[in-house]
Amino acid sequence: MNPAQAEPARHPASNAPVLNVPNALTFLRLLCVPVMVLLLFSGGGGAGLARDSAALVFVIASITDLIDGAVARKFGQVTNVGKIADPLADKALIGSALIGLSILGDLPWWVTIVILVREVGVSLLRLWVIEHGVISASRGGKLKTVVQTVAITMVLVVVPGLPWWGAVSSLVMGAAVALTIVTGIDYLVRALRLRSVAAGIITDDGALR
Repeated sequence: MNPAQAEPARHPASNAPVLNVPNALTFLRLLCVPVMVLLLFSGGGGAGLARDSAALVFVIASITDLIDGAVARKFGQVTNVGKIADPLADKALIGSALIGLSILGDLPWWVTIVILVREVGVSLLRLWVIEHGVISASRGGKLKTVVQTVAITMVLVVVPGLPWWGAVSSLVMGAAVALTIVTGIDYLVRALRLRSVAAGIITDDGALR
């Protein structure tokens, strides 16, 4: 699809009740956030059962992110509440994990800032172009989410007996940051093109009028 083309909402809200399985999974993800943070800081944030439990809660919450959307689309249970709560839950989970790890000194603050600025920026861009259309998630964006999740999980899990674990987790986090920046720039370009098409500055194929 041409990035400048406006795309209608692919999954419009249905008449499904707000209290449904997908929304329950989304709110479960929200509830996992304070639990994960509490476990992360228990015992000083060092290696141990609490730290491993925090990682487990993060993984479980991330899995609900994969399930809720698929269930909502398959069974026609997409609701306006879910469309708002789902991205909020995602950002709360990722953001709290990153900030918590940076506070503990396990993740450089610049990494957390880059990722959070990108996520907030994309959310603002969505609001900026929403009246003109919806820009579908790219493969790079989906890959970014997966790599971010894996990277955060690896940093959350402390493995004292494996000296290479820290180096590998740093490499994966580096890949996550790179994808975060690249996909953020891509989204910005696509949003600007969409606005330009809507304003009649350029045509759908990208040519200037």
